[in-house]
Amino acid sequence: MFNDTIIKAARGEKTEYTPVWFMRQVGRSQPEYNKVKEKYSLMEITHQPELTAYLTATPVENYNVDAAVLYKDIVSPLAPIGMDVEIKKGVGPVIHNPIRNIDDVEKLGELDPYKDLDYVCKTIKILTEEKLNVPLIGFCGAPFTVASYMIEGGPSKNYHKTKTMMYNQPDTWFKLMDKLTDMSIRYLTAQVESGAKMIQIFDSWGGALNKNDYGYYLSPSMNRIIDAVRKLGVPVIVFGIGASHLIPEWNSLDMDVMGLDWRTSIEEARALGVGKALQGNLDPALLLADWEVIEKQTKEILDQGGNAGHIFNLGHGVFPEVSPDTLKKLTAFVHQYSKGK
Repeated sequence: MFNDTIIKAARGEKTEYTPVWFMRQVGRSQPEYNKVKEKYSLMEITHQPELTAYLTATPVENYNVDAAVLYKDIVSPLAPIGMDVEIKKGVGPVIHNPIRNIDDVEKLGELDPYKDLDYVCKTIKILTEEKLNVPLIGFCGAPFTVASYMIEGGPSKNYHKTKTMMYNQPDTWFKLMDKLTDMSIRYLTAQVESGAKMIQIFDSWGGALNKNDYGYYLSPSMNRIIDAVRKLGVPVIVFGIGASHLIPEWNSLDMDVMGLDWRTSIEEARALGVGKALQGNLDPALLLADWEVIEKQTKEILDQGGNAGHIFNLGHGVFPEVSPDTLKKLTAFVHQYSKGK
């Protein structure tokens, strides 16, 4: 039996219970993952479809969540288009040939996902044809988030180089946005055609911009990606950190589901006129609190979410110190409590 509860919730339909998945549900909080990481790096894992499929499916089996999320990094498509990418332990993605001008952008190649990222497509097919009875969520990084790595050369706290290019070199910026938008559409289309049933766009660092700048410099690219994916018949989620001020701008995008971090409640988002399905939004730090505290906060979120158009998740990802037993208990509680609403 295929469990499509999360698809129905994404489309705003009434569901028997509130579906659950956790960002970073595959990761260092899992003993199975840590065992694999003793032998392989992230990139080495993702190039092995059977191994990646195993890790992607494990949280579904362990926690009884309502969706799997593909294990990979948002910078996976960058090496094939010409970026010298390294995932450094404790640092994250590092780019050794950062973008500095329009010539650098024009040198970027075009992604052929079935050739350049065939291992991703193979992983999805293994999962959707053999391992899962729940939807698989595919994903990409939003153009601003991916561009920030490409321009800064790695993670940044202030995005000064990225913003400077955006303001001082608009021709370069929009050329890069077009390149990344085309890349994302090809990549996500391949994921859906391989079997992914939902897509999440991680605009992790988009909150670094104010609403007007986001609307001018980013929304056109976001709309192109969202529209292309929705035409394939799958729901689209958009999620970012520290992006509460962007809610009115995000609400103008044609996404199916708006992902909230823990800074904005579901009640507050609805008061701002959001009629779309919502995803979120327990503070992941609460997962280290006593169960009574977790339960109280979860009840409040579920009461606000109702039994239509809500997907329960964290306000960001699971971190290494979280016990797998807590995630399993939380999933069971969300399912049980929401059935009574």
